[in-house]
Amino acid sequence: MANGTAAQIAKAKWLNRVKWDEHGLVPVIAQEDGSNDVLMFAWMNRDALYKTVELGEAVYWSRSRKKLWHKGEESGHVQKVKEIRLDCDEDVVLLKIEQEGDIACHTGRHSCFFNKFEDGDWKAVEPVLKDPDDIYTEVKK
Repeated sequence: MANGTAAQIAKAKWLNRVKWDEHGLVPVIAQEDGSNDVLMFAWMNRDALYKTVELGEAVYWSRSRKKLWHKGEESGHVQKVKEIRLDCDEDVVLLKIEQEGDIACHTGRHSCFFNKFEDGDWKAVEPVLKDPDDIYTEVKK
């Protein structure tokens, strides 16, 4: 696909199959290809899903920053998309991805789902693979 202009995105009929919420978003699960580990959860709008297909790398919608977020743009931990699936209700997207650098979480862990409910409380059960300060400092150099 060529660069995604608004007109091209509007013409992409496959985007119409997705049931976008009232904010024009769809929930997205990033699952590691091979291990099937669920690495993270995020949101996409039409532009983000179009760009993801176009680039072959995960692009999400940042609700806090109110802009597109190319995963790895600051950390260097890009997600190469191997497969995209839409669930039976057509309202959740699953990305099968190859996680570059083995770190998907901004906390420096492999997965964002590192807190486990145990003995009445949440406990971090996955190790920090790299200090987040080191990750984001290296990228800015």
